[in-house]
Amino acid sequence: MNPTFDRDAFFARALITTDISELDEDQRWSTWPDTAHTLDRGPQPFPDWVVQHDGAIDTELGILKTGKEADAFLLERALPTEHRTGAPGEEVLLVAKRYRAPERASFHRSHDYAEGRRGTDTREARAIAKGTAFGRQAAAGQWARTEFDVLGRLWSAGLPVPYPVQLQATELLMEFIGTDDEHGTAAAPRLQGTTLGPAAAERFARRLREFVLGMAELGLVHGDLSPYNVLVDTRPAEPDPVVIDVPQVVDLIANPHGIRFLQRDCENLCTWLRAQGASKTAADSAEWAAAAQALATCR
Repeated sequence: MNPTFDRDAFFARALITTDISELDEDQRWSTWPDTAHTLDRGPQPFPDWVVQHDGAIDTELGILKTGKEADAFLLERALPTEHRTGAPGEEVLLVAKRYRAPERASFHRSHDYAEGRRGTDTREARAIAKGTAFGRQAAAGQWARTEFDVLGRLWSAGLPVPYPVQLQATELLMEFIGTDDEHGTAAAPRLQGTTLGPAAAERFARRLREFVLGMAELGLVHGDLSPYNVLVDTRPAEPDPVVIDVPQVVDLIANPHGIRFLQRDCENLCTWLRAQGASKTAADSAEWAAAAQALATCR
């Protein structure tokens, strides 16, 4: 909690000025207080921009992306305007990734991705295998949990992924990658929709190779890595790649398809990067995969 925030004074004012009936249809009270302090919140120490105030309000601003398994929405989490002091952690834009309702979900190739994972709830595993309504709900929750946990591991290892703020049921809140300034709010573009010159393509090749090898050091492979799952973060002076969509991450060694997924990830990225002007040396998919395998087997 930010030390400038006077909790008692806030709630004293809130009792007078704020009532649940005043919330709009696209608003709710922040769900941060409803999350478990360690299991369902991101790696600590929390970044100073994370809004931890119980009195914050979540406002849905629109949809960012639809997918087979989940939809992503833009969300503002902020204290009411009259209670803001200008300190960090009073307002922020987030991405709310909501896994689809059971009857609408379609977890493509989920069996191949799940092989090698350890399960703890045999009742859930049996229900998922049978495809019951409870099983489909459990599957959505498992994929949300997996993505949240993996993002935490990758972010803690210094790899370029969005910071996972919290998990509640099948809704994952994470860092918004994009800009919000006097020109408006804009989500970071996907690498697939970006044109890079040779110099930028060479730099992105180095950075993405580091990402693939960094995952391998953790014994992981993305499993669905392509220019569609890489954002171009324009906030730094030199744009950087940020990798998203990690619920299908697999164990590189334990999963029997791990090496195939790794080779496919490397080929997807390197083919695109070479088309953008990266050299064969920098974007050599065979070299990337071999280096990643070597790191994984040395763990």
